[in-house]
This record gives sequence, structure tokens and C-alpha cells, in this order.
Amino acid sequence: MILVTGANGFLGSYICKKLLSEKEPFIALVRPSSDISMLQDIQDDIRIHHGDVLDPDSIVGIIEEIDTIIHCAAVVSYHRGDRKQMNEVNVTGTKYMVDLALAHNIKYFVHISSVAALGRNQPSGTISENNKWQHSKWNTSYGESKYLAELEVWRGIMEGLNAVILNPSVILGPGDWSRSSARLFKYVWDEKKFYTEGLLNYVDVRDVADIVFTFLKKRTTGQRYIINADGVTYKNFFDEVANKSGKKAPGTRATPSLVRLAMVLEGIKSIFTGQKPLITRETTKIGDNKIYFDNSKIRKELNYNFVPLSQTIDWTCEVYKKDPD
Repeated sequence: MILVTGANGFLGSYICKKLLSEKEPFIALVRPSSDISMLQDIQDDIRIHHGDVLDPDSIVGIIEEIDTIIHCAAVVSYHRGDRKQMNEVNVTGTKYMVDLALAHNIKYFVHISSVAALGRNQPSGTISENNKWQHSKWNTSYGESKYLAELEVWRGIMEGLNAVILNPSVILGPGDWSRSSARLFKYVWDEKKFYTEGLLNYVDVRDVADIVFTFLKKRTTGQRYIINADGVTYKNFFDEVANKSGKKAPGTRATPSLVRLAMVLEGIKSIFTGQKPLITRETTKIGDNKIYFDNSKIRKELNYNFVPLSQTIDWTCEVYKKDPD
């Protein structure tokens, strides 16, 4: 039996759908207060357990049924105020899950990390699985929390846990477009004006779910893999989304002065709306990066061909056209 943490999240929900389609028995772990709309179309066909990665006792009641854990639960944010929560969920939550796996002789542990955990000390270049984390101004608080979470998994591996670490880039696909990468599509839908000159590393959510399933069968351990289809400039990405959605693409390059103004305006807007600003110092930092994440290791070992960006955008835009909310 497989336990999927963070099952109600964007990636977690697609992993659950993949496991269901493959007839793999699993339990979807969600917090009691969580929004499970991403599981709405399958919730009658799956087993949901209410628990929290920060409360191991809430999982102990089912752990004897489990032999595999897919650890997706995480907080993704680029807002300074969320740093404490990211450290709690991403780092401490991973520690608890690793400890639980070791204590109960879990046979296999799939840790969903991020390319952000690989770190960077410059705004351009190519990064592979061999990259060593370095503290620098080019890293984000989210990236640091995922790096520290990985250290817990590596510690578990040293203590005998069979585990693999997967580092997806920006995961694209239809989801709640008020959160995570779906906000990139919302940005175009709202016909925002500005674009940055940075590079967007991306992967289709279906690819990530398929690769997770592949590793469940391969049982590779003690390795990490970058999951990245390719890189595209934000300008080209926005242009293609606009073309598919019938919207006007952002046409003004964001100069440093415009970015500073946008951050101020977003901050003021967030005060009155209660919504977190889309543009922050960290999102600006990411938007200017020209880093490419090398996917040659996973392509070679799995002989894997990623979904083309055009197909991902077609699929996502069609879903949003049918249900823009």
C-alpha cells in the first residue's frame, strides 16, 4: 500500500489519479481542514485519511498498512512572511516522515523536492544533479527549505532507507490558478502588460506523475533526478499562452524601475485584498534568471520523452476555457 502525502495539492492529486488509473492501492493523506477540490473527480474512488505530516501520531494508525511513501506535502511560497511555515512543513514535516519510514521499515520513499533545492550562485548557466548547494543571494527561502528537507532524506538513506529524490522544475498543467505555477496562466488571462527576460524551466504535471510511477517500479535508491522538459523564455511562454487563450500577450519588458514600481503596487493591492502579491523580491529574482536545469540523466536512464510545451499549453488552456474559475 502506498501513502501519498499532500494528496490534495496540485502534483499530489495528479499522482493519485495516476495510481488510480494503474490500479495501485494507495491512501491519500490530507489535513482535516484541507481543500480537496483537486481530488473532487476521484474522491469517491479513493481512500482518504485525515492526518498531518507535522503530527506523526495522526498517521500511526495506518502506517502498518503502508510499504511505500510518496512525499509530496510542501508549502511553496516566495513571500518572506511564509518562511516559518515553509521550514515547519517542508523541513520538519520531511524529518517526521523519514523518521516514521525508518521506524516502520517502509520499503521505498519517493521524495518530491524541487530544482530550487539545487541552489545557484549566479543568475545564468547550467545546473545538473551534481550541483552543490551554496548560500547566495540567488537562492530563495523556498529553495533553502527544500534543500534542508533533502538533507533529512539523505540522512534517512544513510540510516538504511531506500529512497529517491526527484527535483521537478516549474510544473505546468490545469489546477487552481490562484496558486503555484497556475498563476502564470492567470497572469496572461488577466492580460498583464509586463514580461521578464528570464528562462522558465518547465515540465508537464503528467510527466512528473508518470516518472514517479516509473520509480515505484524501478526502486532506484540513493539517487536524485532533475525532472525538466526544457527551458523557454517567459516572453515566448506568455506569447504562446496568449495565442491559445485568445488574450493579449504581455508586451512591455520589465525594466528594474518598472519591477520596483510593480512590487510597490502589488504590496498595496495585497493590503486591501488580503491576497498575497504575485510580484515579490524573490519572484523577481527567479524571473530574471537564465539558469537551465540539465535533464540528460533522467532522459538517458529512463529513455524518457517529455510532453512538448505546446501540448501542455493546449491542454491547460482548454480546461481553463471550459471552467475559468
